[in-house]
Amino acid sequence: MDVIPRPGRTTADEERFFELGPDTTVTAGEGTGRTERWLRATLGAATGLPLAPAPAGDGALRLRLDDAVARDLGAEGYRLVVTPDGADLAGGGPAGLFWGAQTLRQLLGPAAFRRAPLPGGRWRLPLTDIEDTPRFRWRGLMLDVARHFMPKDGVLRYLDLMAAHKLNVLHFHLTDDQGWRVEIKRYPELTATGSWRSRTKYGHRASPLWEDKPHGGHYTQDDIREIVAYAAERHITVIPEVDVPGHSQAAIAAYPELGNTDVVDTTALTVWDDWGVSKNVLAPTDATLRFYEGVFEELLELFPADAAPFSGFFHIGGDECPKEQWRASATAQARIKELGLADEDELQSWFIGHFDTWLTARGRRLIGWDEILEGGLAEGAAVASWRGYAGGIAAARAGHDVVMCPEQQVYLDHRQDAGADEPVPIGFVRTLEDVYRFEPVPAELEAEHTGHVLGAQANVWTEVMESPARVDYQAFPRLAAFAEVAWSTLPAPGERDFADFERRMAGHYRRLDALGVGYRPPAGPHPWQRRPGVLGRPLDGPPPVR
Repeated sequence: MDVIPRPGRTTADEERFFELGPDTTVTAGEGTGRTERWLRATLGAATGLPLAPAPAGDGALRLRLDDAVARDLGAEGYRLVVTPDGADLAGGGPAGLFWGAQTLRQLLGPAAFRRAPLPGGRWRLPLTDIEDTPRFRWRGLMLDVARHFMPKDGVLRYLDLMAAHKLNVLHFHLTDDQGWRVEIKRYPELTATGSWRSRTKYGHRASPLWEDKPHGGHYTQDDIREIVAYAAERHITVIPEVDVPGHSQAAIAAYPELGNTDVVDTTALTVWDDWGVSKNVLAPTDATLRFYEGVFEELLELFPADAAPFSGFFHIGGDECPKEQWRASATAQARIKELGLADEDELQSWFIGHFDTWLTARGRRLIGWDEILEGGLAEGAAVASWRGYAGGIAAARAGHDVVMCPEQQVYLDHRQDAGADEPVPIGFVRTLEDVYRFEPVPAELEAEHTGHVLGAQANVWTEVMESPARVDYQAFPRLAAFAEVAWSTLPAPGERDFADFERRMAGHYRRLDALGVGYRPPAGPHPWQRRPGVLGRPLDGPPPVR
């Protein structure tokens, strides 16, 4: 079988099949509604079969929740048994049932990933017995829509792609220096002004090329509600990120009083049209704190905390905050003195700590990039370790939960090959095999702390991804390898059977083709995927491990 991510215990007879036809019916047990709806809509469209409902026990496709599966495999585990008489899919919980349905779809072949039936199609499931459960609870994708905006339909498409790979957390990077992407009703200028820029750097920030036309867009609050609901139907949690106190020039351009007005003329600032890290950061004033509390209050309603895993998390960024303006600001220096802080680094910790306390008081959990460790965190706060493994190790040892997303391993904006045809080459070479050998739990982390590793996340930063086609190229096929790392229980990195993964990918490429994913072909980019003459920033040699 060429299932990705690789299931756990599997036995299969690929010479014998159960064949679906016009008379194939579906029995849906109590609590299986989401998977039943998805199965009928998705497989019904691809196969053209009615998949009519049947009384309990009589259907050829039987969906149910099972206490024994829950006990043995957990809520996200499932068991799929295909016999000559039909298929029995049992989930430990609703999510496990849904992940099992994703496996069933893969077993039907690439045509099951299309939106209408192909002529002469046959729909056969090999006789199979699979027991499967994920290794990690957090299997995430960070999607940056601030640098280049992705319209709502593109986000919904990526939720479908995540579901097909059993990923369950969308980290939604909604604000940055280059754009503010979510409607806040009490602060309309955040989108009226902050959601678009007059031009865009084409390539790395050292590139001399510009795209001299406005770029922008934002999601209305109803768009966000739709995205969150669509994700929930697919057992995916959407976690918003609003970056503070750095990466905030778009917000300052919209509301100049948020910036360090005693240092720079913030009324002259526009949404940033370049890449990198802007020096224009938020002023550490009470007015700024109240402003962002108002922003967060609206966002907490749009991203509700419910029974879904991780739904209480809220990401506040906290990374890459230049301190030059604070050093020059009399207001910032007075705040440092008032609070008895040592320096500007402690001022940043105070800023993060304020929202840590504010979110905790509202039953939420703060998560931020690993810089937020500096100065200490509330007990429930979590860390996304991006500058390597060190931040995650320190956080876990201090009792904080961790999501491992080290830049050197799973930043999918980094180039996939050293060849001259690689478009806008950024960072170290991270091949499909490199991602497949990524290990989220560092060997040096003591056994008593490994339980704090919630899982892993692949990050898609879009500075050099000017279109959905470029996002596809950078994300795939590497996101498939990452999904297997996050889901499957694999050997140590050096012992992983990459040849077997490549063999299974041969079939998976056909699924991606059916889904219309513009992935990077194994032999290198198509001519239309190249970007000749657009400057990148390639880094040579193996990435550092730290």
